[in-house]
Amino acid sequence: MKATYHKYILNFKQASGTSRGILTDKETWFIILEKDGKKGIGECGILRGLSADDRPDYEEKLKWTCENIHLGEQKLYEELIEFPSIQFGIEMAFLSFQSKNSFVLFPSDFTKSVKSIPINGLVWMGDEAFMKSQIQTKIDEGFSCVKLKIGAIDFDTEIALLRFIRANFDENQIEIRVDANGAFSVNEALNKINQITGFKIHSIEQPIKINNTDTMSVLCKNSQIPIALDEELIGVFLKQKKEELLLKIRPQFIVLKPSFVGGIRGTLEWISLAEKLNIGWWITSALESNIGLNAIAQFTFLQNNLLPQGLGTGSLYTNNFDSPLTVSEGQLWYDTNKEWEINFDDFK
Repeated sequence: MKATYHKYILNFKQASGTSRGILTDKETWFIILEKDGKKGIGECGILRGLSADDRPDYEEKLKWTCENIHLGEQKLYEELIEFPSIQFGIEMAFLSFQSKNSFVLFPSDFTKSVKSIPINGLVWMGDEAFMKSQIQTKIDEGFSCVKLKIGAIDFDTEIALLRFIRANFDENQIEIRVDANGAFSVNEALNKINQITGFKIHSIEQPIKINNTDTMSVLCKNSQIPIALDEELIGVFLKQKKEELLLKIRPQFIVLKPSFVGGIRGTLEWISLAEKLNIGWWITSALESNIGLNAIAQFTFLQNNLLPQGLGTGSLYTNNFDSPLTVSEGQLWYDTNKEWEINFDDFK
């Protein structure tokens, strides 16, 4: 078997704001397997500045992985423990290679277009008019759950946006999730959470920066809004450490990004621990192309989680790959009437 790796830059249709800055493009990498004319593809969805494997030797590790593809998926996965995005890329590539259709990795009612996955509508940070426009668009598109990135603009303006939603839609019509991406200071977090409690918020993701586990534990105990850990899970590789983290903080939810937590195996390990401790969870993509999003969506469907998942990022880019993934009325569908438009030769 031959393996090659290829860099690809995804370009945003419009600059997208987070509490860590404005994104205009996003680097990703693909591993392609080939043997006897059969091919498979996996995406290594690194996010610079956030992924645990954002290291100077990242490309070197990709090269090593391809040179040692003969070791097989299981051995490679074990060797790549500190490179979760490559772990997921390898899992994906082998599933793709082994399947009859390179892009149907987990056959199900989802890939047959019989059932869909409920997803949240993502509202990016920006000025008030931009965010209000996005909110209205998501509601017009039929989403019953919207997720607002908060923490980068004036907090009073963000409260006004929440008030705008609730003035028009109650919690039975629109579920609101907010994601602070660690933007609140340790000292102000509980006060800010208390200020938005009246808006019937489903949950708040990562209110403070990671590695403040004592404070996060206090927040989870005292917040009237359920708290979801997101970035806090990044870089926690060993099962024992994962369980220790959850036992200490006791969050109400965890948010799982397969590219950040070791792909399919890593995600399943977190789910197992969370369910043991009665902690809720959902799965989110991490700005992958449609290739990575496709794998995450098919895997997510099989987990039978009824909460809206964070899988609606496929339309963000000007140069994404045309795929059967379609969003309609707040649901992600795999439209069997649509074809994948990918030329493997483009990666050479």
